[in-house]
Amino acid sequence: MINYVSTRGSINTKTAAQAVIQGIAEDKGLYVPVNLPVLPFRLEELPGKTYQEIALKVISAFFTDYTEEEMKACVNGAYDNKFEEKEIAPLVQGGDAYFLELYHGKTAAFKDMALSILPYLLTTAMKKEKEEKRICILTATSGDTGKAALEGFADVPGTEIIVFYPNQGVSQVQERQMVTQEGENTHVFAINGNFDDAQTGVKRIFNDAVFAEELGKMNCKLSSANSINIGRLVPQVAYYVHSYAKMMEKGSLQAGEKMNIVVPTGNFGNILAAYYAKQMGIPVGKLICASNENKVLTDFINTGIYDIRRDFYLTNSPSMDILISSNLERLLYHLSGGNAAEVKALMESLDTEKVYEVSGKIKDGLKDFYAGFATVEETNRAIGAMYEKNGYLMDTHTAVAYKVYKDYVAETGDHTPAIIASTASAYKFADSVARSIGLEEEKDGFAYVKALHEKTGVRIPAGLKALESKPIRHTGVLDLEQMKESVKASLA
Repeated sequence: MINYVSTRGSINTKTAAQAVIQGIAEDKGLYVPVNLPVLPFRLEELPGKTYQEIALKVISAFFTDYTEEEMKACVNGAYDNKFEEKEIAPLVQGGDAYFLELYHGKTAAFKDMALSILPYLLTTAMKKEKEEKRICILTATSGDTGKAALEGFADVPGTEIIVFYPNQGVSQVQERQMVTQEGENTHVFAINGNFDDAQTGVKRIFNDAVFAEELGKMNCKLSSANSINIGRLVPQVAYYVHSYAKMMEKGSLQAGEKMNIVVPTGNFGNILAAYYAKQMGIPVGKLICASNENKVLTDFINTGIYDIRRDFYLTNSPSMDILISSNLERLLYHLSGGNAAEVKALMESLDTEKVYEVSGKIKDGLKDFYAGFATVEETNRAIGAMYEKNGYLMDTHTAVAYKVYKDYVAETGDHTPAIIASTASAYKFADSVARSIGLEEEKDGFAYVKALHEKTGVRIPAGLKALESKPIRHTGVLDLEQMKESVKASLA
């Protein structure tokens, strides 16, 4: 049985089901497994396995208190024909890299991979724990998590979902996806601030004991769909295991040979999942962390100093416009050897001083990682060059990753086969992508979608078709200090 503990040292261990329900620990820490499981396959067994078969075994290895029958129901409910590709997460070659396409779900972003299964994991956990309160999913989003969580939890019995996103800090398509969301239990608010402001506001609500009592009297309990929830993070491990199987099937790797993994990341969850896959036994050489101009992670990995005393940039890869990378806390815990007191001190320093420097032991662990960043101009050039040379269309976030990968190869000469996490459909950022491949100016994001399709012939995801004609259902715009009251009003 694998239990879960807080990164900040709470003595209360949890089962997986309890950790999924609670979302964040009572001491403000994040739940991590007491020990990481070993890979539930021999590498030679991976080729030919379906995504569902791999997800079942990988997630079950972490969530040992779920029965096989319960986990099968979760996996089969999540990874079905709501994905537009039968393979769920196909691996496609583009130039000198392989792109792990994680955007074929209902909302055309990688968050669908985990948020399609989280509602099943959560509702199963509620039954297991005999939880009778309504679970209120409270989430801040930099663009994609919000819609994927809304889609996953819409009209799920026993749940409410409230999403906060930065006003004017997401793409037009991303915003329209959220504000048109249907479902009687869905609530969406724009926040006057950036993503870090929204995420900090959500964390404050989670850590407000008095407010939790008030919600308890309303028969409600808070949980999260952000990757701070272990039920959101663990399913992401499965697609890195699946990608190794696909590399073997293509003959690009033999069992035991290493691959590099390149991830565009802001909140550090997606690359942490790759780190977990490596720790389980997938042969991974370098974990390549790609940032945009908000390059706090690049600087941290290269120096061991995490410093948010810097300018915040709005870029054309908005899902990475983040300075406080929540999931990094989990990596610090693992690299410190489970030293919760050290992690707690680092997080307190970040909260009060806006900076911390890690120990030599943690810095040694960071050697598994390479980090770089791309400017908006470099991102656009990467999109244009990839399309012109290879006919492959990348979104802005994937282009950040590809640019950093090219920098890594040029710097190191390491030509180990690499997979790049392709995190969103190009159509979600159609204006930037269209301009990058030389198309003319259009009147809005939806006109860019049409123009991009006419030029490239790349299929428009079903969830984005006719999006501009859907009725807007959510119009709330709040200041940060109004977030708590909006939660209470939504649940009344």
